Amino acid sequence: MSYPPPTYHGDSGEVSAHVKRAGIEPAVVYPNGNKVFYLAQGTETAGTFGLYRWEFAGPVSGPDAHFHRTITESFYVLEGTVTIYDGTDWVKCHAGDFAHVPAGGIHGFRNEDGAAKMLLHFAPGAPREAYFEGLAAGMGNLDGDAYDRFMREHDNHWV
Repeated sequence: MSYPPPTYHGDSGEVSAHVKRAGIEPAVVYPNGNKVFYLAQGTETAGTFGLYRWEFAGPVSGPDAHFHRTITESFYVLEGTVTIYDGTDWVKCHAGDFAHVPAGGIHGFRNEDGAAKMLLHFAPGAPREAYFEGLAAGMGNLDGDAYDRFMREHDNHWV
């Protein structure tokens, strides 16, 4: 494997870094208390990736087995235990554990053991914000065609 083609063609570099401080407010708070923090949106990374901090409040929650056609998803557990479906089994992952799921890989995640925190990384940087916000607004509770359309629009395919 080699490096990809250059995306920056200048000679001296540029001032373009951005910093998100630990104390930022969550972008989304779910009715069950879960919180999502937008650390790096695809719009900020030229579409290369999206990075989010997900905080489970305590009640068991999280998506069942599904896959994405267009994005890879990675998980890094910061605190607590996150149970991640690896396509075969539900595996308890603890602080410091990492899981990567390529596009098409069947996966799911939940917090069966109480409060937990993790990083979610998507590549490329798809607009996952609209998905998170739609779920918080109740879009996940739609019926029939509207539900199917919302999930297809956000590249969620249930197994």
